[in-house]
Amino acid sequence: MSGDRTYETVIGLEVHAHLLTETKIFCGCENRFGAPPNSLVCPVCLGMPGVLPVLNEQAVELAIRAGLAFECTIHERSIFARKNYFYPDLPKGYQISQFEEPICEGGRVPLPDGSEVALIRIHLEEDAGKSFHPENGGDHSFVDLNRCGVPLIEIVSTPTIRSPDMAYDFLVSLKQILEFTGISDCNMEEGSLRCDANVSLRPAGEINLGTKTELKNLNSFRAVRDGLKVEIARQEKVLRSGGEIVQETLLWDAAAQKVVTMRTKEESHDYRYFPEPDLPPLILTAERLEAARSQLPELPVGMRIRFAEAYGLREYDAAVLTGSAELARFFEETVAHFPDPNQAANFVLGPFLRLMKEKNLGWADLPITPARLAGLLDLLAEGSISAASARNVLESMAATGRDAARLTESLGLTQISDDGAIRSVVREVLDGNAPQVAEYLAGKEKVFGFLVGQVMKATRGKGNPKVVTPIMKEELAGRAGKKRG
Repeated sequence: MSGDRTYETVIGLEVHAHLLTETKIFCGCENRFGAPPNSLVCPVCLGMPGVLPVLNEQAVELAIRAGLAFECTIHERSIFARKNYFYPDLPKGYQISQFEEPICEGGRVPLPDGSEVALIRIHLEEDAGKSFHPENGGDHSFVDLNRCGVPLIEIVSTPTIRSPDMAYDFLVSLKQILEFTGISDCNMEEGSLRCDANVSLRPAGEINLGTKTELKNLNSFRAVRDGLKVEIARQEKVLRSGGEIVQETLLWDAAAQKVVTMRTKEESHDYRYFPEPDLPPLILTAERLEAARSQLPELPVGMRIRFAEAYGLREYDAAVLTGSAELARFFEETVAHFPDPNQAANFVLGPFLRLMKEKNLGWADLPITPARLAGLLDLLAEGSISAASARNVLESMAATGRDAARLTESLGLTQISDDGAIRSVVREVLDGNAPQVAEYLAGKEKVFGFLVGQVMKATRGKGNPKVVTPIMKEELAGRAGKKRG
C-alpha cells in the first residue's frame, strides 16, 4: 500500500545568473540595476517591428568562462532559438534563448563534502522584464522593461539532488564559482541570481521519476531549502493518502511557509521553440576557447587548498576565508602587508567580520583597506595596543576611514611596553598591597591575577600584559628570595 512505502526525493535545479556585461545581450542598452522604470530600453529590447538583434561578445566570453569553470563540454557551434510565450513583461512575445544546441553541455558542481552534482547544460538567453502586482489587490499592475534583454546563463542540474540541504550546498558552491570567476555578482536581492526547483517523489528503489512540480519565487538559498521541505512533505502526504501529484508550477510564500498554485506546468513543446531566424549560429574557434582557458581565474576549491598549504591555516579557516571572492581577496591583500597569516585570519574572521555584520557594511562601501587593517595588526603584534583596544580602533577606522596609528594615538589607547616604566608601577603596586603579596608568597597563587589587575588599573589599562606578567613574576621571585634570606 502507498501508505507503507518509503519515498525517495528527486530534485533538479534551474539557476539563472545575470552576466556582468556593460550592455544587454542583443542591443546597446546599459545593463544596470536600479535605474528608473523603463529608462534603459530601446527599440530592440522593446521588440519594435523591423529591428534586429546583435550578439554581445562579452556575454559569450562569460558563458565560455562558465563552461570552463564547471568543466562542461563547450560546443564550437551553438544556435539561438525563440521561446514563445505571452506575458505583459515580454513585449516581443518570445524570448531569445538556446534549446537544442546550447553553448555548454555536461559539467559538474563540486559540493563541500567532496561529492558533486552533474549538470545537464548551461545556455545563453535574454531576461524578460518584471511585473509588479499591488499587494492590496488593486486594479492595476505595473511593468518595468529595464530587465528585458539583460544577458544571463541558465545552469540546469541533473535530477540527482536528494535533499533540500543538498540543494542548499549546491547553490552555495555554484554561487562561489560564479563570483570568483567574475561571471555574475549573484545578488539575489536584485534578481541577478534566481532559482527554480523541480521536485518529485518516487518509491525507493524505482528508476522512473515521479510527477514533478516546479517551485518559483525562491529569492534566497534559505527559501529554496524551506520551500523544498514543505513541498516534499506535501507530496508525500498526497501519495500516502492514495492521491496523485498534479504537474504544476507553484509559488513559494515565505511568510506563510506554504506553496501556492500558479499555473499548470508547461512542457517544452508548449513554447513552440524554433531557430532564431535573425541570428546566425554561434561559432567558437579552438584558439578562442584556449585563450579563455588561459585567463580562467583561480576557483574556490583550488584557492581553499592553497590557503591551507601556503599560509598554514586550519582547513576550517581556509574554507571560511574562501567562502566569498571579496573576503578571500581582502585577506590575501592583508597578509601581503602583514607577515603572520594565522593572526590575520583570526582577526579577520573574528572582530573584522563581526564589525561588518553589526554595522551592515558591504565590501563596496568599506572604508578599511587591507593595508590599513595590516597596520592595526602590526600595532597589536608589537604590543602597542591591546586586543580590546584594537577592536575599538577598528570600529573608529570603519567610522572615519583613518589609519590605525593616528586613531590609537588620538584615542589615547597606546599601551605602555617600556620595561622601566612597567617595573616602576609593579613595584609601587607590590609595596601598596603587602598583605596580598604575603598571601602569594605563602602559596596562594590566585592572588597573582589580583596584583596584575592592580597594575592594569594603575596604568589605566595601558600596561602591556605581555610585559607586565614576566616583570611581576620576576619582582615577586625577588621578594621571595629576600624573605628566605
